[in-house]
Amino acid sequence: MVGQTADRDLEQIAKALRRHIITMIAEAGGGHPGGSLSAVELVTSLYFRVLRHRPSEPRWSDRDRFILSKGHAAPLLYAVLAECGYFPVEELATLRKLGSRLQGHTDRTSTPGVEMSSGSLGQGLSFGIGTALAARLNSQGYRVYVLLGGGECDEGQVWEAAMAAAHFKLDNLVAIVDHNQQQIDGWNADVMNIEPLTEKWRAFGWEVIDINGHDFHQILNAFEKAERVKGRPTVVIAHTVKGKGVSFMENNLEFHGTAPTPEQAKAALEELA
Repeated sequence: MVGQTADRDLEQIAKALRRHIITMIAEAGGGHPGGSLSAVELVTSLYFRVLRHRPSEPRWSDRDRFILSKGHAAPLLYAVLAECGYFPVEELATLRKLGSRLQGHTDRTSTPGVEMSSGSLGQGLSFGIGTALAARLNSQGYRVYVLLGGGECDEGQVWEAAMAAAHFKLDNLVAIVDHNQQQIDGWNADVMNIEPLTEKWRAFGWEVIDINGHDFHQILNAFEKAERVKGRPTVVIAHTVKGKGVSFMENNLEFHGTAPTPEQAKAALEELA
């Protein structure tokens, strides 16, 4: 468990990531602020406390793998990679621009630190299973973390992968559900009700940990607990708020895939000062 000083550090990093997200999406004139902001504490905890990784050596063989399955949250991943030193922070201003390494959805062939190219939802957990099996076959000790969206759990492939991961007893695999209750077309409960989510994952043979996805203590304790689980994969269901950190974006469906105007971006950055 981290102490209060460490918590303050993480909170400052989280605030910096939120500022990057707002700034780069506003500059690009397109992107997904809501689902990027909701997962900030989860990704901050992973990159600054949990993952073994080397920004100077992005393809280091023994690195832990982080797979962003909800690829529309690419601005969040770019922000944390830049803060870790995978590429200059100044490059964030090129998001979605012609010739940039930072596309609207992630591209593992061009962006340092990106493990999986994305675009279609529902594929990250399957990719993670292959990566986790490779670690076992190659006798490597790295762990695999896959971030899914709550709405993404509508996809059938997620549940096929859930069955396979439990079948293969992949205790080096952790799925994280950013459960912010919303998706592009509305509230999850109205579009496709996936509740009871905890019971479903448990029925598929997973260790399930429910947490507040904005509380660093709960997040880090969940990842510590997941490392002690043997013989089955773990899913962390993180209850979050879409648009977290910017009052007029929180739980506002408008900002699933809409960039803030210059005036809105200014107001958001003032809140995040």
